[in-house]
Amino acid sequence: MNTRPWATGLLLLALGLPAAWAQTARLDDSTSPRAMVQADLAHAQPLDAYLLRMPMGRVTYRLATAPYQGRRARIYYVVPMHVQGLRSPADLRVEWRTGGLFAPGSARPGMRVPVWTGAVTGPWMNESLDLDFIVDARGLQGARAAPLSFESYFEIEVLP
Repeated sequence: MNTRPWATGLLLLALGLPAAWAQTARLDDSTSPRAMVQADLAHAQPLDAYLLRMPMGRVTYRLATAPYQGRRARIYYVVPMHVQGLRSPADLRVEWRTGGLFAPGSARPGMRVPVWTGAVTGPWMNESLDLDFIVDARGLQGARAAPLSFESYFEIEVLP
C-alpha cells in the first residue's frame, strides 16, 4: 500500500507527464481582423503626474474552437511578457471591456487571466474587447512618441 500519494504526483511531474486536467493550448486566432495592438502616445489621456490612459479601441477576435466542441473548457486572455516600447512589465496594465461573451478584466504583461468557462458549442467563438492601456510614462523606452505594441492571445484549458 502506498502511504505517500503525493509521491506518485511528483514522479509523474519528474517524468514530464502532465495531468490530464492541466492541458492547455493556444487558440488559433489567425482569422481575427486585427490581433496586433499598437498604442499611439499622441492620444494618451493623463490620469496623474505619471500615469497615462491610452484607449486602443475595439479589437475583434475570432477563435478556432472546433477541436474542443462538446467539451467543457476555460479560456484565458494572455498579455505577453515583452511589450515593445516598455522598460518593465510593471509599467503597463491592460484593461478590457467585452461584448458580453467573455468577462471584463485587467492584466499586466506576463499574466494569463480567465475570461470564459463553459461548454464549447461551436467551431468558432467571436468576441470583441475594448482595450485601454494604463502606462507609467517613466517606463517608456526611447522617445515618448514611440508606439507601444504587442500581440495578445488566448489559451484554452480543457476541464474534466
